[in-house]
Amino acid sequence: MIFKRHIITLLLAMAGGLSSVAQDGTTAYEFLNVPASSHVYALGGTNITIIDDDINLIDQNPGLLGPEYEMQAGLNYMRYLGGSNFMGARFTAPAGDRAAWAIGVQYFGYGSIDAYDEQGNSTGASFSPSDIAISGTYAHDISDMWRGGITVKFVHSSYEIYKALAICADLGVNYYNPDKDLSFSIVLKNLGGQVKRFNENYDRLPWDIQAGVSKSLGSSPLRFSITAYNLNKWKLPYYSTADNSSSQELEKHDSFTSNLFRHLIFGLEYVPSEKFYIALGYNYKTRTDMTTYARNFLSGFSVGAGLKVKAMGFGVAFAQPHVGGTTFMFNLTASVSEMLK
Repeated sequence: MIFKRHIITLLLAMAGGLSSVAQDGTTAYEFLNVPASSHVYALGGTNITIIDDDINLIDQNPGLLGPEYEMQAGLNYMRYLGGSNFMGARFTAPAGDRAAWAIGVQYFGYGSIDAYDEQGNSTGASFSPSDIAISGTYAHDISDMWRGGITVKFVHSSYEIYKALAICADLGVNYYNPDKDLSFSIVLKNLGGQVKRFNENYDRLPWDIQAGVSKSLGSSPLRFSITAYNLNKWKLPYYSTADNSSSQELEKHDSFTSNLFRHLIFGLEYVPSEKFYIALGYNYKTRTDMTTYARNFLSGFSVGAGLKVKAMGFGVAFAQPHVGGTTFMFNLTASVSEMLK
C-alpha cells in the first residue's frame, strides 16, 4: 500500500514541529527534534541552556540533569498538525550527591491515514503510523559549574506494514554560573543509526551539533537565549515564490545572511520569580521553511508561560507555523520528593 491521501499532513507532522524537512529532505526521524518541554517550545523549539525546575528540559540536553531535581516526574502533550498527537513521560532520581539518572518515553501518533493500492484506488482501510522513543539518561557533575550527560534512545517506527528500529545517543555538557545567571551548552544529538530498516533503503538519523547560551539582563527579570543548531551543515537554502509574481517558479535563497539566521533561534523570557515565567521565541528557519505553505505573520514565532504551585509545575506553549496549522503544547511536572515530605 502507498500513501496518497493526507500524505502532506504526514510529512509535515514528521517534520518535527518546528524544523520542516520539506525543503531539506536529507534525513528521516525528524520527530526526534520535537521538544518534550513546553518551555523549550515557547522559546523557538530548540534550547539547550535553560535552567529550570522541569525534568522535561533534559530531552534537549542531558547535561542539564542533576541531583537537584531529586525525584521528579514529568508529562508532556502536544496537539500538532493534521490530527497528530505527541505525548510522553519522564522520571528522574539522584545517583549520589553529584549525579542523577532518568528514564523516559515519547510517543508520536500521526492520526488515521487512508490506504490505497498501487493503482491509487482506495482499499477502504486505514492505518495509524506512529513512532516511539524510549530513553535512559545519566549525568554527572564534572566540577562546581560544569556538568556532562548522555541519553540513549531506542526508537521504534510503525508505518502500516513497515517497521523499523534505530538506536541513537545525545551527548551534552553545560556550564552554569548561578551568580551571573549564565548558562552555556554544547550538545551532539542523535548519534547512531538504524538497526532494522523499513526496506532496503537506509534512513539516516538527523544528527546535529548544537551550541547555546542563556543570560539574564543585569538585575532585570529578563533573560535572553540564543541557540545555534544544524551546525554540522552550513548551507541551508530555502525556496519561495517570487514576490508580486503570478509565476509558480521558485526562487532559491542561499545568501550568507540567510544561512546564518537559519542556524539561529532567539528566545526572550520574563522571569520575575523561580515560580513563574513568560517566554517568546523566534525561529527564522521555521518561518522561511513555510514560505511555500501559506505562512502568516505568526510563522516562526512561539509563546508560552509556566507556573509552579507547591510541588506541581504547569507549562503551556502555542505556535502557528502556517495559516492552517495551530499547535499547542502542555507540560506537567510533580516533585515526588516534596509530596512525600
